Amino acid sequence: MTTRPPTPSRRTLLRAMAALPASAVLLGELPGVALAAAPPGGSATRYTIVPFLNSNDGTVNVYQSDDATDFRLLKSSAYTPPSNRIRDASVFKHTDGYYYLTYTTHTWQDVSTTIGFARSSDRANWSFLYDYTVPIANLSRAWAPEWFVDSDGSVNVIVSCSVTSDEWIFTPYRLKATNSALTAWSSPVALSGIGANHIDTYIVRTGSTYHAFTKNETTKYIEYATASSLTGPYTISRTGNWAGWGSYREGPSVIQLDNGGWRIFFDGYGDGTYYYSDSYDTFATWSAPTALPVVSGTARHFTVIKETVSGGPSLAKNVTRSFQSANYSTRYWQTQSALLNLPVVTGSSTAAEKSASTFTVVAGLADANGFSFRDSAGNYLRHWDFRGRFDANDGTSTFAKDATFIARTGSSTGAIRWESYNYPGYYLRHYNYQLRVERTAGTDLFRQDSSFVPVTAWG
Repeated sequence: MTTRPPTPSRRTLLRAMAALPASAVLLGELPGVALAAAPPGGSATRYTIVPFLNSNDGTVNVYQSDDATDFRLLKSSAYTPPSNRIRDASVFKHTDGYYYLTYTTHTWQDVSTTIGFARSSDRANWSFLYDYTVPIANLSRAWAPEWFVDSDGSVNVIVSCSVTSDEWIFTPYRLKATNSALTAWSSPVALSGIGANHIDTYIVRTGSTYHAFTKNETTKYIEYATASSLTGPYTISRTGNWAGWGSYREGPSVIQLDNGGWRIFFDGYGDGTYYYSDSYDTFATWSAPTALPVVSGTARHFTVIKETVSGGPSLAKNVTRSFQSANYSTRYWQTQSALLNLPVVTGSSTAAEKSASTFTVVAGLADANGFSFRDSAGNYLRHWDFRGRFDANDGTSTFAKDATFIARTGSSTGAIRWESYNYPGYYLRHYNYQLRVERTAGTDLFRQDSSFVPVTAWG
């Protein structure tokens, strides 16, 4: 088992989240925070992105992830349009079962009055549909179209447009589909209140409020606005470096995580890094921006869609199991002095050693679709200072979340990865023969180290 540099301390992570009020860490307890849930047994969460490449804006790759952090390549060069370019691709799944792309059709230097459309049944193989000329008088550029499906089911595209009198001053417009085939569109309507010199406007809705994340092209910061109608009027209430993301940021995309928090992804084109940041108080404060593993430096400007699909890991609850390391098959979880260790356990091990490697799998204390693990003394596995340990349940919300894990597909058949419920992207993994909770590195080695096979209990 290779020794690796230690992960930052829990204090370091908390400093990175210093912008969050203390109550915000207690997920789902603040007004306006939706109560999302982990996927049920046998199902999985799936996030999909379709970015164009830093090295090539003539094609797009498709990546997928089950945790919104570790994106794996589904297909390279999955779609190349028959002419022009493909930039700033936005993806969504329509009620007809197909996935649709809309995208910028030209490079940033060119006059670009069209946006492109493509369709796929499986996200891997795409067919060109058409290029659509946005009907705005004296249009110079139509950029960064973004899908938005409203609560009434209406399908919209938010597109940033400029006119020939000032080709670099963009204003967001709404196009509304007027047929289910997505081939006919309403006249463009400018989003009131956001105004000129804003681009890459991305909108999500919670309750009756529309939340817009939009790049100010002068300051290069992502700003935040709200409205009670899709077309506005919007009130921009956060400007400058309000979220701590820095400047020269663009292409925001916002998605809700399984634990109810919200994650924003954005293109840090100023430094060549792709970032994500999380909020647990409905967009008021955000964690420090973190580089997205695997795709950062390769991917450019994408949006994210989230689905619940079949085929995820399944594990019965209210049963006893032992947990075997997927890549060190003689080593198992074991309680030792209220901590966890991965000792060798064999048929000749003592009864006490076997009992210490036996756990009851129960419904997650914070989310019944998640999982918690109880030892023979009635204590629960929870993370503390990035280490696994067993403690008595003190009945607090913090303990419940610390002791809840979401099942993600493991590195081999039958293996499961256990993601921390309240630290998305952090997994139980072995390190120096101990269980720790660490942020995914996006490598095959990390996936192996964080994969465990539930087997018949030793005890």
